[in-house]
Amino acid sequence: MQASDPIDRRKLAALRTREDDAFRARIPASLGWLARARTSMPNGVPMAWMVSLFRHTVVASHGEGAGFRDIDGNYYCDFNVSDLAMTMGYGNKAIAAAVARAADKGTHFMMPVEDTLAVTEELARRVGLPCWQFTLSASGANTEVMRLARFVTGRTKILVFDGQYHGHIDESLVTPGDHGAIPVQLGTSARIALDTVIVPFNDLAAAEAALKANDIALVITEPALTNCLLVEAAPGFLGGLHDLAQKYGALFCLDEAHTFQFAYGGLTRAGNLASDFVTVGKGLGSGVSFALYGMSRAMADAMEKYRDCDIGPRGLATGGTTYGSTIAVATARAALDEVLTPEGYDRITGLGTRLADGLDAAIQRRHLPWRAFRRGPRSGLCLSPDLPRNAAEAAFSMDADFIDARRVYMANRGQWDAVFSAGPQASFAHNAAEIDRYVEIVDAFLGEVLR
Repeated sequence: MQASDPIDRRKLAALRTREDDAFRARIPASLGWLARARTSMPNGVPMAWMVSLFRHTVVASHGEGAGFRDIDGNYYCDFNVSDLAMTMGYGNKAIAAAVARAADKGTHFMMPVEDTLAVTEELARRVGLPCWQFTLSASGANTEVMRLARFVTGRTKILVFDGQYHGHIDESLVTPGDHGAIPVQLGTSARIALDTVIVPFNDLAAAEAALKANDIALVITEPALTNCLLVEAAPGFLGGLHDLAQKYGALFCLDEAHTFQFAYGGLTRAGNLASDFVTVGKGLGSGVSFALYGMSRAMADAMEKYRDCDIGPRGLATGGTTYGSTIAVATARAALDEVLTPEGYDRITGLGTRLADGLDAAIQRRHLPWRAFRRGPRSGLCLSPDLPRNAAEAAFSMDADFIDARRVYMANRGQWDAVFSAGPQASFAHNAAEIDRYVEIVDAFLGEVLR
């Protein structure tokens, strides 16, 4: 909070109380369902994030286009798109048809199907890395990349950047401590955390200082940090990281689980970025559980030579029983061929620009020392005049009271903006009128909480 904070904190607290009460009154069926569900599920949900991401949990009924309804009949236009798992929208016809065809012919065989080659060849063309593997999640993809990097380099440590999120795995659920990385959440291994080195984003000198120890197996980063609102890479930073990794014998991975939705071929293609690995996930935005990672020919050669198998010499610890299923492959092909097209990305980039421009206009009308983040379809409020260069600077805009009050205010007006650490994002299903409505409600919210 700045010394001259433009937010009236008393107004904000009063609005929060009012909006909380109004929201609870809107969801009696969801509240009743959740109370009963706690007898068979912790917190009444099948996965903890469903209750922890937004304190007002609702039970979904069905979705269509850019939004969904809860079992009380309330409609929400989804601007968090299920944390980027549903960037194609709800009930996408191409995805629904692909899943139905796959289920009809057999959901999984534990062997490749013909369409698998079409998917991997298309990703190789778009992203630039020749060889690809399926997993169930980007967490699993990053885990396999780390294992392959450790084997190839003979080293154990991983270099990450403060503010990162590379999945719910022990190596990346870390934060800086007094004597190295420590777990940021409960239940993970403090011993494994010590193999992770954390430096500030956009700081090549800090990265080189860490790499000089010659014990880093893998440098892994998002092309833009997306779990602390949005932090863009400075010009030359990602190319410089790749060069430093090569200089000191480490491998380099671009985690595009989120940013693949920002541009055709991801930010790897948009920035003509070099790497040894690229990971993509969230079922490419379909809601179906799968991810992939791409690798250089040299990494593929190592995987072929030391493949995971039940008999014979020890192989690389990769793979999973349901990886590369018929449903995953069919969904990936439909997504790439019919939704994630150059025209589709051009359209959502235009919507993202409309969103960011609308937020900037609201900021300027109210003479605030703020600005809007913007990258492709993603935007959001930056509560300072300068965009952040690292997680520490981004933390200023992650104002918990402000964001909590805003997201329940938005939900009461039919806008789902519930993920604390993200910003609003235009999906392939949104239209201009929905973007304008979101901006209109943000503007009204600002009018209620400013001094």
